[in-house]
This record gives sequence, structure tokens and C-alpha cells, in this order.
Amino acid sequence: MSELAFHHYMRMNSSQLEQTYKEAMEKAGYFAFYTFVEDFRNGLRGYADSEIELFARLLARSRELFPLPERFSPSWGGLWDEFEMIIAAKNEALASVSATERDGEWQIILDNPYSHNSVVCYTALPFLEASYLYGYFQRDLKPHELLRLQRVSVILQTNGRKEASILPD
Repeated sequence: MSELAFHHYMRMNSSQLEQTYKEAMEKAGYFAFYTFVEDFRNGLRGYADSEIELFARLLARSRELFPLPERFSPSWGGLWDEFEMIIAAKNEALASVSATERDGEWQIILDNPYSHNSVVCYTALPFLEASYLYGYFQRDLKPHELLRLQRVSVILQTNGRKEASILPD
């Protein structure tokens, strides 16, 4: 199955190799495609400015090779649209925040000020991971919900006291 690995796919440079890859993936089925999707998703998490064009090309090629990913699993019906939205939002973040300002701790906040639901916060993230989540959560954003990508400038942190715990040692 190593010939079906995403890193192998990233390095293909001919349509004949891509067609062979497609046929092998279709024969291998769900688990091989699942691994491909998760590796692609991990690539989206980690890519930086220098790989923007590469991931745009990979997405376009994937759409062509596997136009109906739901054939592998019904849950992947909107997979390429989801990845396209993530790439667009991440590229927006990469363009908005200069490389010199990306250090430190970042967080994602989801909130609806008109709801009694809790605020959801993903903390302690590096910028590239936070910018991926900024794109990931946009797809299901409801009216009046807010999605924030922000850098933490000051952190105060403490841990709970052991004697306050109701759990045994």
C-alpha cells in the first residue's frame, strides 16, 4: 500500500502515473482512500506559504482523479469542497499574518453571543495548525456564530489543587 501513500501521490508528475494510482486506489478501496484523505488533511494542517500552489494543484488533481469520493464512503460527499474551503481560509490567514508575526501561541474561538451555549476554544496552537482550524470550522458556521483566529499575547495559567479533587490518588 506504500505506493498509495499521499507523499507518493504528491510527487507524481505524469498523467499516466496518476491514472495507475487512481486504478490502484479504486481496487484497494475504503481503507486506502481513508489513509489518503487523512494524510491529505495532515498536509493541509502543516503547509506554509511556499506550498500554497502545490496544495491547490493537489486538490485540483484529486477532484479530477476521484470526482466522487462518496463512492468510497458516503460521508465524503463534500470532501473536495471542504478541502477547498480550508485551503481558501488558510491562504487568507497566511496572507493576512506576516511570517514574522506567526510565532507564539495561537487559538481558535467559536462563539455565538445570542446563544447560551458555551464558548469553544482551541488553545496552545502553532499558527499553521490554527489557520487550518480557521478554515475547517468555517464550513459549519451558523448565522450569528463568530470564529476567531487570534494570537495570545499574555498567558496566566495555574493548575487545580490536588486536595480539591474528589478523585482518589
